[in-house]
Amino acid sequence: MAWNQPDPQKSPWGKRPDAAGADLDARIKEWQRRLGQLLRGGPAAGPLRTRVVVLAVAALLVGWVSTGLYETAAAERGVILRFGAYQRIVQAAGAGWHLPWPIETLYKVNVMSVKSQEFRPQVLTSDVNLVDLHFSVQYRFTDPIKVLFQVRDPEVTLGEVSQSALREVVGQSTLQDVLAGVTRPQVTQRTMQLVQHMLDSYNSGIAISSVNLTDVQVPDPVIPSQHDANKALADEEGYVKQAQAYANRIVPAAQGRASSIQQDAEAYKARVVDIAQGQATRFLEVAAAYQRAPAVTRERLYLEAMETVLGRANKVIVDTKPGAGGNVIYLPLDKLMGRSAASDASASPGGRPGSAPPPGTPDSAAPSDSDADAGRQSGRSRSDR
Repeated sequence: MAWNQPDPQKSPWGKRPDAAGADLDARIKEWQRRLGQLLRGGPAAGPLRTRVVVLAVAALLVGWVSTGLYETAAAERGVILRFGAYQRIVQAAGAGWHLPWPIETLYKVNVMSVKSQEFRPQVLTSDVNLVDLHFSVQYRFTDPIKVLFQVRDPEVTLGEVSQSALREVVGQSTLQDVLAGVTRPQVTQRTMQLVQHMLDSYNSGIAISSVNLTDVQVPDPVIPSQHDANKALADEEGYVKQAQAYANRIVPAAQGRASSIQQDAEAYKARVVDIAQGQATRFLEVAAAYQRAPAVTRERLYLEAMETVLGRANKVIVDTKPGAGGNVIYLPLDKLMGRSAASDASASPGGRPGSAPPPGTPDSAAPSDSDADAGRQSGRSRSDR
């Protein structure tokens, strides 16, 4: 056999090629034999089983104790609960340990970082305009105790409160106030104040940093309706102004007429009272004169009554003596009638030609019952004479 041809029965390493595989099979069989003895409880299984159980229990205990290890960042505060009740707050940053679960539980709350939420609601303004708003709210947690125990879900609560406050503020503003860059900061400032007030009332432990109204758009489908609504509001304003102008024109005129009527009534009242007082005074004077000279007074009253009655008569009596030749004297009757009317007008209470006394006004020229009685008594006295 040549020197460079290896012997198939010998390995260059001094062993046959299948020696390594045989050793591996032998070891596996030995491990299987020992495991079977351990499971079956053979004579050598007791101490080994005890060691395995002890090691397993020790590993479980170490793992359970290690669940109490924690580490907090500088911006975080740790709240430790013992059986669900508040125990303490971890203020310092770094690693620490608390009793393992379920005895104690650690909750971490970030009180330094500023968070943000964005919303896109549709809001109706005070002048009946629908707008799409895009606004964001920046906030941070200030009190971990309140954040964990006062509200169930702080971020959901913040979103609902923010949208409610924005709807209230925009609902009290016009579309121009929301769109204009000058008045928009006022809207956001009022919204921020209202959101913070509501969160404080909930005792939520959330502080609002800012409220930004980034975009305001009018939805395309509602633009025609908004134009109609704006036109209706303009018409309403125009009608209101017309009504105010009409009221400003009518009310002073009505007040002037009412004042004039009231003054006329006061004047009429004064005139009637003066006439009544004058008649009463005249009656008292006539009564006093009658007591002093009854006959003379009766004669004077009769003559005055006849003068009054005949002065208003429209008849002209012409007395012609017999034997005068039967000539009829021509009299200007029209002038006599006009003169009689003028005298009647001057004797009327109003003092104006052709004016009649108001209804209910006592006629000073008309004969009274006492004057008529006096006239009848005077006539009888003359007939007696």
